Amino acid sequence: MKTIYLISCCKEKLDYPAPAEKLYQSTGFKKSLAYSRSQKPDAIYILSAKHHVVKLDDIIAPYDVCLSDQTPSYRRDWKNQVLKDLSEVSDLKKDKFVILATIDYYQDFISELSNYELPLKNLEHDEFINWYNMNTQKI
Repeated sequence: MKTIYLISCCKEKLDYPAPAEKLYQSTGFKKSLAYSRSQKPDAIYILSAKHHVVKLDDIIAPYDVCLSDQTPSYRRDWKNQVLKDLSEVSDLKKDKFVILATIDYYQDFISELSNYELPLKNLEHDEFINWYNMNTQKI
């Protein structure tokens, strides 16, 4: 069984193409990534509103797509592609997924995962940073 961390993208981005781990610039994203790395998982992927499941070293251009602003049809297609992408790199029924994202990024596909954790569940977006600060050593 692998442990896989899924972190969400963010609005703040560089204004030029870059590896995904460097493209996203918000404090929350940086803390999510640092926390995920500190847990030494088998893999970390970014849930992107535009690109679905992104590897940290994927080079992507800046974009302005917010999942919560999308139509039900877009979200359904997004969910299906996320599940397809994840199934290519993991076992949806056996692997453990730790999801560090707002509900918009997991509500549509979480029922397809057998083993998951939602450490940020029931926290408001602005409470994420406090959670990271309480659960990590200076990241």
